[in-house]
Amino acid sequence: MEMLSTLPSVRGPAEWFTGVVHFDVIAPGTHARGKVNAVHFAPGARTAWHRHAHGQTLHVTEGVGLTGTRDGRVVTIRPGDTVWCPPGEEHWHGAAPDRFMTHLAIWDGLAEGEDGPETEWGEHVTDAEYGGTTS
Repeated sequence: MEMLSTLPSVRGPAEWFTGVVHFDVIAPGTHARGKVNAVHFAPGARTAWHRHAHGQTLHVTEGVGLTGTRDGRVVTIRPGDTVWCPPGEEHWHGAAPDRFMTHLAIWDGLAEGEDGPETEWGEHVTDAEYGGTTS
């Protein structure tokens, strides 16, 4: 048995995030392809545009957040909500402008011998994109 909860919290790199974001690695994918991070967003903080080779599941544990796709749709997410981002879909996620938000980010790493990036990061989400049409 290996204790993974002793890993320190990590500040989200500025290349991947706007604002203050920290994450805790829950399952690093060391013994299986499945990976899980608890991601903590300060108000207004968000990811850059990105996509995952095998998709990503987001499960909100506290606060209020937003997630958006390239078509301009922005969805409000709350505790208990689970969102699926299909493989290759460009998306972003983060906290609402005036609320903290924490979610579990769940995704699969690449299979042995599989080529390409596990996660492909793009440009930062603009304020206009962040404030898109909500539902």
